[in-house]
Amino acid sequence: MKIILDSSYLKSFKKRVRNNAKLALKTRERIKLFVENSRNPMIKDHQLTGDKKEFRAFWITGDIRIMYFPISKDEVLFIDIGTHNQVY
Repeated sequence: MKIILDSSYLKSFKKRVRNNAKLALKTRERIKLFVENSRNPMIKDHQLTGDKKEFRAFWITGDIRIMYFPISKDEVLFIDIGTHNQVY
């Protein structure tokens, strides 16, 4: 699967994740699981609702999520990363 990183995702990652080594490691692990099988129950991938219904998200930790847009079967665009309140 090809992952494209939106500039908003990169900005959020730098601000919220990069300087936290434990969270950065967990993020890499969960993205690897996502690439191997996006429906892996450990990452709790789900469709969003309301005005964000065209997006999906998956869990990094209990409160940290990655929101993404599925471009095709083999390509996704990461939009944002952060806590539930930051992303939604």
